[in-house]
Amino acid sequence: MKVFTSVDEIPADFGPSAITVGKFDGVHEGHRAVIRELLAVARSEDLVATAVTFDRHPSAFLAPERAPVALVGNEQKIDLLEKTGLDATLILTFDSALATLTPTEFVERILVNGLHARAVLVGRDFRFGLRGAGDVAFLAKLGITHGYTVRIIDDVSPSGGRRVSSTWIRELLAVGDVKTATTLLGHAPAVQGEVVHGAKRGRELGFPTANLSPSSEGLIPADGVYAGWLTDGDVRYPAAISVGSNPTFDGVPPKQVEAYVLDETIDLYGHVVLIAFADRIRGQVKFTGIEPLIEQMNDDVERVRERLA
Repeated sequence: MKVFTSVDEIPADFGPSAITVGKFDGVHEGHRAVIRELLAVARSEDLVATAVTFDRHPSAFLAPERAPVALVGNEQKIDLLEKTGLDATLILTFDSALATLTPTEFVERILVNGLHARAVLVGRDFRFGLRGAGDVAFLAKLGITHGYTVRIIDDVSPSGGRRVSSTWIRELLAVGDVKTATTLLGHAPAVQGEVVHGAKRGRELGFPTANLSPSSEGLIPADGVYAGWLTDGDVRYPAAISVGSNPTFDGVPPKQVEAYVLDETIDLYGHVVLIAFADRIRGQVKFTGIEPLIEQMNDDVERVRERLA
């Protein structure tokens, strides 16, 4: 998949293309349904299947105090989009220059002159341009002038219920329901970051952990112990994952993510790893001493083995 970070990077001979535009936070099943239809249109009409997305949620620029935490970082987003089979992705910096484009300017500069659009696929509630003034009807009107068609893709709603959305997935992660979140995402929720040195309490207890930097990307689920996976490069390891401050010890910063890799002794310091959450084992508990904590950790590891099996 080709990745462009500005319209200026797009070669003059790019396209013609079939395009979808969106935040694609999490690249969930709703997004994937649009991309599947996009791929079908692109293959049938010999077009370049292209996604247009942004480096941050628009609210992170327009109203930071109300901006939701991103489900995935940009590196994760690009990786997930590539795995859908897209030919290209344009990831735009959402700044004042982009935010102040009128709907007409957005279409002409990005979709038409940049990507040479012939088909544009969006949801019914798609809005674009300055203050979201552009809607699907206006997008289609501009298409008559510029030679592209607009196709509306319906929302994905499991069993006819609530539509799949990043908001719903955030709600699930807030209560630790990573299994349902996985169903809606189409992949396990994950955080990515550098492994840094911690207090090494896990090592002293016989459970050395890979501690993620506080600057890691991705939405961290509710405090607790999880079964999941740690991926380092091309290698994936089963892991018992702890999220949150350790209530048994004083002075531990909140919302730590640390993973104990099962049956392996590896040096991960300085590595950027992906930690994915498959199932929640339990919530955080404060223990009265070291022995009960070690006993519980042994039990956690066995339960992780069972869940991952």
